[in-house]
Amino acid sequence: MAKDLQAFLKRLEERGQLRRITAPVDPDLEIAEIANRLLLSGGPALLFENVKGASMPLAINVLGTLERVCWSFGLESPQELEAIGDKLALLYQPRPPKKFSQAVEMGKALFDVVKAKPDRDLFPPCHQVVLKGDEVDLNQLPLLRVYSGDAGKVITLGLMVTKDPESKIPNVGVYRLQMQSKNTATVQWLSVRGPSRHLRKAAERGEKLEVAVALGVDPLLILAAATPLPIDLSEWLFAGLYSGQGVNLAKCKTVDLEVPALSEIVLEGTITPGETDVDGPAGDHIGYYGPQRDNAPLLRFHCMTQRKQPIYMTAFSGRPPKEDAMMALALNRIYTPILRMQVPEIIDFFLPMEGLSYKAAVLSIDKSYPGQARRAAFAFWTALPQFTYTKFVIVVDKSINIRDPRQVMWAVTSKVDPARDVFILPDNPFDSLDFATEKPGLGSRMGIDATTKVYPETDRPWSDELVPDPDTAALVDRRWAEYGLADLNLQDVDPNLFGYDIR
Repeated sequence: MAKDLQAFLKRLEERGQLRRITAPVDPDLEIAEIANRLLLSGGPALLFENVKGASMPLAINVLGTLERVCWSFGLESPQELEAIGDKLALLYQPRPPKKFSQAVEMGKALFDVVKAKPDRDLFPPCHQVVLKGDEVDLNQLPLLRVYSGDAGKVITLGLMVTKDPESKIPNVGVYRLQMQSKNTATVQWLSVRGPSRHLRKAAERGEKLEVAVALGVDPLLILAAATPLPIDLSEWLFAGLYSGQGVNLAKCKTVDLEVPALSEIVLEGTITPGETDVDGPAGDHIGYYGPQRDNAPLLRFHCMTQRKQPIYMTAFSGRPPKEDAMMALALNRIYTPILRMQVPEIIDFFLPMEGLSYKAAVLSIDKSYPGQARRAAFAFWTALPQFTYTKFVIVVDKSINIRDPRQVMWAVTSKVDPARDVFILPDNPFDSLDFATEKPGLGSRMGIDATTKVYPETDRPWSDELVPDPDTAALVDRRWAEYGLADLNLQDVDPNLFGYDIR
């Protein structure tokens, strides 16, 4: 398994999934246009080696396919991701084992925690070059301006590290920064996120909040930072559980924080509570420009460390598919065992990429009593922090393939009476970037019970579903070659034929 960005890029190149571009390219709009076309076609990662005005190459579309996201975990297929989720579920909500086999599994999980403990690197590669004070210049980085209406260049895929001023417990997350000057940037985060809480506590104590942003890290660390964690479980430990080995950390030069020792670039700075600047507009994952904010927290960088020959990795947001949507598909698989642990009746769940990877969810349940679909929906909304912002939850029977939109729409249209089966919860905390809500940060949720109804949900007897006659189906199977159709493999239907993946 790769331990840093450069090792992962080498692996992609060996597998024919990396294309080097030596022609001069402009980070203002041009690179994003090229990368977006590759994203839409499932193309390879790109390494731009001649970025105008920059002193280093730029990697993009690194996690632009589900296959490459799986490779970052050291896996070959999405199905293997649930095994990671099974391991994490034991730690997310541990329960006393009821039999010996469960005790063994718990013991294995705890041993994995021990192996995942971070290591410290006294001479980290990320400190090979150290720039301080006026030497810090964000213009040296090949920062992108993605859309013509963007107010400025942005930094994405950076691991932002902050620390709770009271407990000293660190938080690692991925947030969009917008460059304001050679050594300042505004940050966009939700008020419920860890850094926002840390900044409020720092303000109460009359202190500045120390911040480090690690750029060009092992992609696995980005996925770990995007995963909702159990209380007080470090993202570094989580990343170690993903990879099976501890993350090498290094102390920053000027702030009391730790970052991955194999980072390509590290920015160190502070946020002074109350010091803000204008942020945006900027293209957002919803598919629109995020609004201009007059009071975005301002980050002042006073130190930049890097490798001798660093590579800057980035991505950009927008209407799916984008790299964040590919990461969400993988995390969906990992979340599934955690969700089953908390809501046992849920058989499977799916966050469609077209639903912005979190705005709409489809759950399948093993229905056994009336009202169970509503219970599952309510439990889903509270199971993990990011599900708070899921607008639509559709609950179907376990017989429905939730990843096939044809089956889901059949269930909705054949099993739902809107007056009975649609329930709306008004005035919930919401994503302020969602323009569909009447008030910023406050919106409604809708649940749809698309399960087969049982008494007393309905007084009408439910008719049997239409299914092929099994004897006739077996006869046709035996005679398929006799019909002259042996060369047709109906499992290999082009998924684009119907506009979506039917498998």
